[in-house]
Amino acid sequence: MARTDPHGALPLPQFDRPVKLLAVVAPFYRDIADLLIVGAYATAERAGAGIEHVEVPGALEIPTAIRLARGLSEYDGFVALGCVIRGETSHYETVCAESARGLMLLGLDGACIGNGILTVENRDQALVRADPSGLDKGGGAAAAALHLVALARRWAGRTKGIGFRAAPGGDPAGA
Repeated sequence: MARTDPHGALPLPQFDRPVKLLAVVAPFYRDIADLLIVGAYATAERAGAGIEHVEVPGALEIPTAIRLARGLSEYDGFVALGCVIRGETSHYETVCAESARGLMLLGLDGACIGNGILTVENRDQALVRADPSGLDKGGGAAAAALHLVALARRWAGRTKGIGFRAAPGGDPAGA
């Protein structure tokens, strides 16, 4: 029996015009990365979104690649995919924290990113989380990116209005 995530999930958003996602993948653990990719592609397809992927050497390079793609290409959203398994040194903490921080900073700057970088204690945990018929964290990351794209489109062009508004008749002082 497939293990599934017991947490609630939003239904995939619907779009009135095409969505294009870029998955940036760190394939250090190739078998795990491939499972994450399968999940991301399947979720994008269910939502009617286009998706392609590129590979980078490791999880630390994912935010940089997304930043480059955001500035130099026409993607609506991004999916970060990879796996970091705890080892014997503190490198694990650095890679986990800094890759997440880089993605968060990009997100706070307006990039629509789903974070599917697994941070696990061992290979078994990674396989359960990456498996598209299990927890499907690759699909979950694609879904997160799609939800953020939907929000960005919903709020596009809206402004809160700053400064003064002219009173009826065009006199800003109301006189």
